[in-house]
Amino acid sequence: MRIAVAGAGAFGIKHLDALSRIEDVTIPAVVSRTLEQAKQTADKYGAPMASTNLEDVLASPDVDAVILSTPTQLHAAQTIATLAAGKHVQVEIPLADNLADALHVRDAARDSGLVCMVGHTRRFNPSHQWIHQRIQRGELSIQQMDVQTYFFRRTNTNALGNPRSWVDNLLWHHAAHTVDLFAYQCGEPIVAANVLAGPTNPSLGIPMDMSVQLKTASGQLCTLSLSFNNEGPFGTFFRYICDNGTYLARYDDLFTGNEEPIDVSKVAVSNDGIELQDREFVRAIRDGDAPNSSVDSVIACYEVLGALQVSLDQN
Repeated sequence: MRIAVAGAGAFGIKHLDALSRIEDVTIPAVVSRTLEQAKQTADKYGAPMASTNLEDVLASPDVDAVILSTPTQLHAAQTIATLAAGKHVQVEIPLADNLADALHVRDAARDSGLVCMVGHTRRFNPSHQWIHQRIQRGELSIQQMDVQTYFFRRTNTNALGNPRSWVDNLLWHHAAHTVDLFAYQCGEPIVAANVLAGPTNPSLGIPMDMSVQLKTASGQLCTLSLSFNNEGPFGTFFRYICDNGTYLARYDDLFTGNEEPIDVSKVAVSNDGIELQDREFVRAIRDGDAPNSSVDSVIACYEVLGALQVSLDQN
């Protein structure tokens, strides 16, 4: 299977590393903002094509599918263009930065008959899979999730600390991970959602601090704190408070509530959530069915985010 990658930033590299570990997958092309970066990255991963233009890749008969790790504001339009070119697509989270665009992508995916997957990585991290499997077996029930998403980004930089050409978003990007995961783990829709935002940063034009509260139909709760002002450990940290134990998930790693490590090595074929996500993309294309985190399966998350955005706009 020939899978091109558009975007050679922090997450594009993670996908390229993951694809290089998946059997019978080749990387025919790399797209980046500068030709120099595209060529350097293509050479490293053995891709014969390097370009600054996604359209070149979409026109190539040597490409079966595309992973989009491009700026958030491009996700919806590029996903629709990729589907229109007859290529399967996995777009990094978030699907879009507004509900209308997310719904347009959903409709285009349904019409195309192609695999259209969104990079909701938390569904694939072994730590969260370990929890999910026990919920499915009836061994656990979530009472509350307490989640902290903390970065220090008072300047416009990416996860590697390099200058970014676009502005990130706490609600549509970082909250999307938790909103989707909470409903996925609970197996229920979110019926109540509230949001508060701190002051808008004058240079970035976004709120730097945010608080989100969620509730399912049966009363399971989620409290999410987000900040771009945090000086300390960076990332997203999940505390699952369950009827049968408390668990701490830090990306692919899992601990008890008392910080005792839990072995998740047997959960899946890899301990890398991005690799597991990409393996699911490949599997869905080969099997001709919907992947976990298909557009249809995650669209409820964007409906919640849309409602939260309306609340922010009104206040």
